[in-house]
Amino acid sequence: MSPSATKTLERIYRRKVGVDQLTTPELTRSLVEASMETGRQVGALVHRSGKVDYVIVGDAGTLMLPDIGRLRAAEGRFRGLRLIHTHVRNEPLSQDDLVDLVRLRLDMVAAIQVSPDGEARTIMYAHNVPGHPPYQVTGPIHITQAEVDVGKLMGDLEAEFQRLSKSRAVKAKDGRAILLHVGDKSERDAAVKASESIRELRELARTAGVEVVDALTQLRDRLDPKFVMGEGKLKEIILRAAELDAETLIFDRNLSPAQAAAIAKTSDLAVIDRTQLILDIFAQRAESRDGKLQVELAQLKYNMPRLQQKDDSLSRLTGGIGGRGPGETKLEIGKRRARDRVTHLEDQLKQLGKQRSQRRRKRKRGNVPTVAIVGYTNAGKSTLTNTMTGSDVLTEDKLFATLDTRSRTLNVGWAGYGGREVVVTDTVGFIRDLPKDLFAAFRATFEEAADADLILHVVDASDPAKEDHIATTEKVLVELDLDRIARVMVFNKVDLLEAGARRLLARREPDAVLVDATERESTRALIARIARELETKWDLAAEVPEVAIVEEPLEESPRVDAEEETTVEQMLAAAGKRKKKPVHAS
Repeated sequence: MSPSATKTLERIYRRKVGVDQLTTPELTRSLVEASMETGRQVGALVHRSGKVDYVIVGDAGTLMLPDIGRLRAAEGRFRGLRLIHTHVRNEPLSQDDLVDLVRLRLDMVAAIQVSPDGEARTIMYAHNVPGHPPYQVTGPIHITQAEVDVGKLMGDLEAEFQRLSKSRAVKAKDGRAILLHVGDKSERDAAVKASESIRELRELARTAGVEVVDALTQLRDRLDPKFVMGEGKLKEIILRAAELDAETLIFDRNLSPAQAAAIAKTSDLAVIDRTQLILDIFAQRAESRDGKLQVELAQLKYNMPRLQQKDDSLSRLTGGIGGRGPGETKLEIGKRRARDRVTHLEDQLKQLGKQRSQRRRKRKRGNVPTVAIVGYTNAGKSTLTNTMTGSDVLTEDKLFATLDTRSRTLNVGWAGYGGREVVVTDTVGFIRDLPKDLFAAFRATFEEAADADLILHVVDASDPAKEDHIATTEKVLVELDLDRIARVMVFNKVDLLEAGARRLLARREPDAVLVDATERESTRALIARIARELETKWDLAAEVPEVAIVEEPLEESPRVDAEEETTVEQMLAAAGKRKKKPVHAS
């Protein structure tokens, strides 16, 4: 810009605007003069005290506001700043203007329409209001008719917002969120898949403790490399979030660190992707030491690439002259500590893996058949375990209610097979697109299933996406090398199906077993099927071995709670079924 234009802009700082005025003739004239001289939009951020805090120069069509911090940005309060700027093409308030008003919680945004001959004839202004849409627009009106007592209007609006915020009941512990699915419209059945994905994401959010206030879907020819969705759609979502008082956006896909940072910076909202949501659920629900370590390891691996995006001010200075410093920056220290912690956690998990291996060897010596229950999350695996064994494994109508494997003894006598017993192991549920690091961390969880004599693949028969759930589970079983073990397909929740649908399912899946896991009697056929599959195993399990058992010491073996026996010996000993024979010296 020319020196003359710079001086014109600097004069704007001298203008004062009373709290009972929207603008003054002097400020309006200065802004128009600067716009005509530069050919650009020019704006002023005016404080309620009347002082001009910022003068901003954009281009012919847009204005980029500076980082104005979080002054007065508490709930129910506005920023204490109003934006007064010019539109050199005589256009009305733009979507960008309204997004800035809502996102930054400005007091007001006013646009002065400049005519081709350089005169300010009309003005439009908007301010935040509760409701839909979350703003109210006035104008265009003649510049001389813009008589607004800004101080009184803002005081009344802030009081109304505070009253509404106090009266609104918070239904979830982790706030309110909008769910977002952005898909490829060229995919087959893209709309159906989008609907199913949003439904599952809603359940994940509910499990995590988030109140879902809206769910939006966009199908695109190609994903935007920066914002995933279109920039215009993102602006719509920002306005929608302000209207619904949502503070979080949850994406039904994995975002790159750069994408998450760009969306968060543009929207001023917390941005969560699918992986982060699942990690949060696992962090809340992990109970055992093993499970907690596995979750922490997965979270560290997820967050390490994102440290740079969290705060650029912590990054290392450039090298060379002027770039030398006293040592590591905070960011580098944080990265190094994260890497050290990852190494430590991996070592601890190796130790726990050795302990699990020793316990599995002891189970094999017991010659008691084992059955592993696997399936998609929330298919009813834990409920089925409880009903068959009479145990009290935690059951909830939420995803990932079970994260730690639990073993229980099943006596099949009531189904007509004498006093024979089976060890039933309940496992963590599968889900599509399970985060890579989390899958690797919990791979050890399925070591119990690897030694099973039989796998029960439990499917929610009432779920419209059950075919996809079956495919997901089968794929994971192949990746875990568990497809070599004999399997029985079990369709659960058949009580939720109509009679015709139940008969059709039975004809389509003649080898499967249909059960209602909440009714013990309905599992009789499943118990009988398990007994037939394991019949050859009971010749070894029926008799107690006469050879004395020499115990191998466990390495730092963790304490086993009295209420939860995990090895066959502990379960049978607790039931008074078996005692270890002493070892006699020869």
